Amino acid sequence: MKKLYKNYILLMLVFFMTFSLSACGSGTNKQSSVDIGKRTVKIGYLPITHAVPLYIEKEMEQYKGFNLELVKFGSWPELMDALNTGRIDGASVLVTLAMKAKEQGIDLSAVALGHRDGNVFVVGNDVNSAEDLKGKNFAIPHKFSTHNILLYQMLKQNGLKYEDVKAIEMPPAEMPAALSEGRIAGYVVAEPFGAISVSIDKGKVLFQDQDIWKDSIDCTLVLRNDFIKKESKIAQEFVNQYVRAGEMAELKDEHTHEMSSKYMKVEKDVLDLSFQWISYDDLKIKEEEYEELRNNLKEMGLMENPPAYSEFVDHSLIDKAK
Repeated sequence: MKKLYKNYILLMLVFFMTFSLSACGSGTNKQSSVDIGKRTVKIGYLPITHAVPLYIEKEMEQYKGFNLELVKFGSWPELMDALNTGRIDGASVLVTLAMKAKEQGIDLSAVALGHRDGNVFVVGNDVNSAEDLKGKNFAIPHKFSTHNILLYQMLKQNGLKYEDVKAIEMPPAEMPAALSEGRIAGYVVAEPFGAISVSIDKGKVLFQDQDIWKDSIDCTLVLRNDFIKKESKIAQEFVNQYVRAGEMAELKDEHTHEMSSKYMKVEKDVLDLSFQWISYDDLKIKEEEYEELRNNLKEMGLMENPPAYSEFVDHSLIDKAK
């Protein structure tokens, strides 16, 4: 009887400990706050400052009609594979990669920008002009990127040919180390990777993107059209909150830093510098900006027939955002 009593006490202790732990977890883990029964919207991203509005939208949690899940990827090809196959509903992605997917028959629409500006030409401290880059390695994140077009335009405007430098594709996170070690003479890429080299005095700014190509388009918020059509109310609410998150991101205050740092492991001084170069308060994709991008893609021979503005850009959601 005494043994049975001890077993009963032990069983009750295990029960109460299990209950207490689960209760504590539900109060601190955001995943457990997901509303069962609501549609979960999955949006892909890479941990860069160009996706800050997404981070803030997730952290603010002001959406009511859906659950938001941000899905982190380590590379653009991985993200595009998930987007193209429908494993995610949308993404903050290089606009040119999404345009290429659209050209290949993937039913996507660009509904907003991820940011404006924030693509800086960072070079070694021994480089003082575009001419100094001749014959040297220069890193870009992807052949199909606005960064590659920026490199082409920068060289052209400084009397050089694209072939005068050795453009190499490199994961953004590797670029600061490659510059520091002398493996490349410079790079142009999404933030915060440019600011990393500058903040530790291993590189300097040769040009800002607006010096070369004013109002260039880089990362965009892209959604699958099956999601937009089947979940139109949710898509609208998602974009509503995204626009508000962009306005909050533009404050670039301590709250913005705190929320962003949960998705990017970066020092505060680096993030401060990144925020100086980038803006988030005007995220509508304008037709004239998009057409200039199309023309540049054709001029470089990267795409024969980039999708037209009317085929690829859906501005109806951001026009209705409130």
